[in-house]
Amino acid sequence: MNADAGVSDYADNNVGEEKDKPLREDIRMLGRMLGDTLREHEGEATFELVETIRQTAVRFRREKDPKARQELDEILNRLSNKATIAVVRAFSYFSLLSNIAEDLHHNRRRRAHLRQGSSPQPGSVTLALERVLARGIDSATLGNFFAKAMVSPVLTAHPTEVQRRSILDCQLTIQRLLQERDRIQLTPNEMRHNEEAMRAAIQILWQTRMLRSVRLTVHDEIENGLIYYSYTFLSQVPYVYAKIEDLLERRLGKDAPRVASFLRIGSWIGSDRDGNPFVTHQVMLHAAERHAALVLDFYMDEISKIGQNMSLAERLISVSDELEQLAASSPDIPASRIDEPYRRAFLGMYARLAATSQRFGLTVVQRLQVSPTEPYADSAEFVHDLDIVINSLKQHRSHWLAKGALRKLRRAADVFGFHLAPLDMRQHSQVHEQVVAELFAKGTHQDNYLELTDAERIEWLLAEISSLRLLHSPYLSYTDTVQSELRILHMAAEIQRRFGHAALPNYIISMTTSVADVLEVALLLKEVGLLHAGESPQLGLNIIPLFETIEDLRSCSKIMDELFSLPYYRKLLNSRGNVQEVMLGYSDSNKDGGFLTSNWEIYKAEIELTKVFAKHNVELRLFHGRGGTVGRGGGPSYQAIMAQPPKSVNGQIRLTEQGEVVASKYTDPEIGRRNLETLVAATIEATLLSHDAIQENAPRYYQVMETLSSHAFAIYRDLVYETPGFKQFFQEATPIREIAGLHIGSRPSSRKPSDKIEDLRAIPWVFSWSLNRTMLPGWFGFGSAVEEFVQRDQQNDRLALLQEMYLKWPFMQALLSNMDMVLAKTDMGIASRYAELVTDTALRDEVFGRIHAEWERSVKWLFAITGHKELLQENPTLSRSIRIRSPYIDPLNHLQIELLRRYRAGDDVEQVHRSIHLTINGVAAGLRNSG
Repeated sequence: MNADAGVSDYADNNVGEEKDKPLREDIRMLGRMLGDTLREHEGEATFELVETIRQTAVRFRREKDPKARQELDEILNRLSNKATIAVVRAFSYFSLLSNIAEDLHHNRRRRAHLRQGSSPQPGSVTLALERVLARGIDSATLGNFFAKAMVSPVLTAHPTEVQRRSILDCQLTIQRLLQERDRIQLTPNEMRHNEEAMRAAIQILWQTRMLRSVRLTVHDEIENGLIYYSYTFLSQVPYVYAKIEDLLERRLGKDAPRVASFLRIGSWIGSDRDGNPFVTHQVMLHAAERHAALVLDFYMDEISKIGQNMSLAERLISVSDELEQLAASSPDIPASRIDEPYRRAFLGMYARLAATSQRFGLTVVQRLQVSPTEPYADSAEFVHDLDIVINSLKQHRSHWLAKGALRKLRRAADVFGFHLAPLDMRQHSQVHEQVVAELFAKGTHQDNYLELTDAERIEWLLAEISSLRLLHSPYLSYTDTVQSELRILHMAAEIQRRFGHAALPNYIISMTTSVADVLEVALLLKEVGLLHAGESPQLGLNIIPLFETIEDLRSCSKIMDELFSLPYYRKLLNSRGNVQEVMLGYSDSNKDGGFLTSNWEIYKAEIELTKVFAKHNVELRLFHGRGGTVGRGGGPSYQAIMAQPPKSVNGQIRLTEQGEVVASKYTDPEIGRRNLETLVAATIEATLLSHDAIQENAPRYYQVMETLSSHAFAIYRDLVYETPGFKQFFQEATPIREIAGLHIGSRPSSRKPSDKIEDLRAIPWVFSWSLNRTMLPGWFGFGSAVEEFVQRDQQNDRLALLQEMYLKWPFMQALLSNMDMVLAKTDMGIASRYAELVTDTALRDEVFGRIHAEWERSVKWLFAITGHKELLQENPTLSRSIRIRSPYIDPLNHLQIELLRRYRAGDDVEQVHRSIHLTINGVAAGLRNSG
């Protein structure tokens, strides 16, 4: 592709920005290499065709040229199916290469700041800790914070991630080669080899199938999730801890507090069975085994490498008595190592890790030949052995050896244990109800559980939970649902027994609507031994209610108040450290009530929950069910955490990470580390620094938000749920029906066999609006709500009040900043072309007319409140990113429209179907947070 044209378009708008010159050069070089590959494999005519489409799409976007629209239609209409595939792949890959160059440039700019000694940036742990220390917060307070804190991004099991592992591997190769050119002074010969290797990687990319040939299985999802531990987490999580420790040591010396392991990576992958019939008890066991296999293999590899370097000889050093004993316990003492106690100690640790792996029934790749020995009972024993080595080194003036790879391995062992990542189980409340109803019928010989009132259910459930008897009998027959649920719970108990309680600590209840929903899970846990009844009951898992719809968010504090008022439940909670986690769902609340109302109702729910938890003296941990897009709670993590209500973070926060956002955040180790740092920094600041700037204005601001939310909710519901024919518009103006055929995840796109919007999962709902560039879930209703509010009372300057709220209130800042980003990624010109796919002209004109008018209102009032004159005015980096990528995403949208038209007209040959899926892949990769 002729990257020079696209880059020069960009460069013209950035005159004098010398700092971005390397980015332009990287994009130009990658574009030239891809263009050469395209010529070689597809011919000059295809290359010229791609370039003509790109230039015409640019004219359509930037100049709104109606002639360009006509030319584009003519070009696309006459494309053969074979040519279409080549064109789609070309634009998709250039978008991917641009992403790689951008990520490298982010790293380049960050390193430049660090080399120049620039002030630490917001979102860094350095600035967060400096702010905390400047506030006079002492070492003891910091130590208590780390001891109680939990920061946990959780990888989820229903991604919109469409890239294959093979594509990601090519991406990493190109990234490494670009980085090599950037950071090393290469000789001419080395530079030539580097370029040849990059051209080879791009050739592999071009000749690699972009799409999966079969639907992703849960096993595939498990493997895809694991690659981010290898890429980033296992190396970068210890790095973040080391950075915190070193900074505190420099500032506080010997008074520096101990930094407990509070940053952990969680996972739903292989254990989230809500609406996914493919997550079985065998699959969950497989997930736990694969986790253990990966982390133990990592430990053995690290022990092998570190041990080989530990050639310290007895005649030159002294060692602690504990180290001497550890070395003597090794089952293998080669003659060549007889005077090298540290190497002997590492051989012994390696042997015990190998034995542990075998005890778990895992395949061991032997790096060292060792004799059989006793396995570790748990990861704490392994950490203890590492501490013996570290302490011995420190005691005998080898502190630099204790500080390097050994310190990072010790931290990794403490964080990841022998289980790698804590698995969260999740199931829908209606399934629990169905299982308990059957157990009730078989155990009490009554069939009326579903007819009981809430109070009657709670009374019976409490009696059963506190009783030592079991309801389930091995001598009775049960439906498949009951058998399946009990099997998976029995497997949960087995996983805890084999891999430790930390391997599976949480049970999430989707669509929680009552106290009974929580107690039903407690009863089921008791049936499999994960809850031990009696006067001092012991609960083996955290039971976590998930509140998702607008109605549920409004009632969640009442439900938790009622739950905490039950003495027996409080006993269960005490056995879990008196900590109750609550999950709040952005996805379904947005689909239910729209962007503004969803965000406001979650904010209000957090305020009310903090009151209820304080009343009952229970510690609150919030779990934010965020997606990649703003419509699903996405957006910059630092800003999102800082915008939470006062006292709602309190050192503990979990949040989901999913879709192509996981790849963009955690494929590159440096970017991954920065994203992890951001979560930590925001949690430190939100907890330890006061953010009550709006306290005296809070009632006034809250009243305004309530008014705005009420009107936005009505506007959104009127369009989505009350407009006749809206479902038809949605199905025809977006690729929702075609997404179902794309092999992007193991679960169905709807919770029920239904085409109702109510039953559609939030991910395909948002994904569809992203692909057609309308981005409706991220802004619709805002413009009308503000307009109604401002114009209702002309005498009072209500716009000034909104401007004040924006200047003073982090919640309002985050809300408008996220919407600003979505509006910038929205393209009503392209969206209008998708609307033309709607066969009912009157319906199309009415619905799209309302959407377009609301978009204009939302932009108008966003500018009025913020004082900006253009979108992303305060985020030039993202603005530049969108400007670079748009010329390569836009043609994919135009091609997708033409392909959808052909396909829906009956041209359903394999090449057309494949081309549609390729465009979905390409647009998603280009947008980077589409689901």
